[in-house]
Amino acid sequence: MATLSLPRHSVRQKPPAIKSLKAARTAATRFDQRLGSILDHATAVFCEKGYEGASMRDLSRATGMSLAGLYYYFESKERLLFLIQKHAFSTILERLKERLENVPDPEQRIRIFVRNHLEYFVSNRQALKVLSHEDESLRNGMGSEITSLKHEYYRICLGLMQDLRRERHLAFHPRTAVMSLFGMINWIYTWYNPRVDGNADALAGQMGDLVLNGIVRSRKLRKNT
Repeated sequence: MATLSLPRHSVRQKPPAIKSLKAARTAATRFDQRLGSILDHATAVFCEKGYEGASMRDLSRATGMSLAGLYYYFESKERLLFLIQKHAFSTILERLKERLENVPDPEQRIRIFVRNHLEYFVSNRQALKVLSHEDESLRNGMGSEITSLKHEYYRICLGLMQDLRRERHLAFHPRTAVMSLFGMINWIYTWYNPRVDGNADALAGQMGDLVLNGIVRSRKLRKNT
């Protein structure tokens, strides 16, 4: 899992005794690294046992934290699942927005979307499984916050498809294209093998071709019938 960019209030912390800006930055880096390690181990537990089957004791053993410490900092296994999901979606969205800047071509923007998604989840397949299988495990405000991030991600992809349809004068249903794309890229954890399927760039190129060539070809077929 990549270095975290979660807000510090996401995790309960003891008041630090920091005497300088440099020391503060060092402490923040160590916090992020430790939190990233804890979430990596928690992801592995949820991936193996499922959210319902995993206990705080399982998570304590996997993370190397005492059970009391785990409850102090995270309160519940639901909080850990929330942080795993928030980190994944926040990271993907942040990288995607950066990569889409100053790229006007609608086809290239869709390819960027596909590559961005696959680059993250090829390296974090356990996280993808947890996100897919535990989609409805979060309740109350935590579930609402993750749903909001998912909706933002969907709206970006839908907008990319709408831009392609408008600028290329194509005849396809953008929502159908988006959901078909998600159906393709969200299940790679069940079959992806880097020795057979190549790296994330190679996989993104092939999947991008399948989606975009299918959209263009469907319009041509209707014209000829």
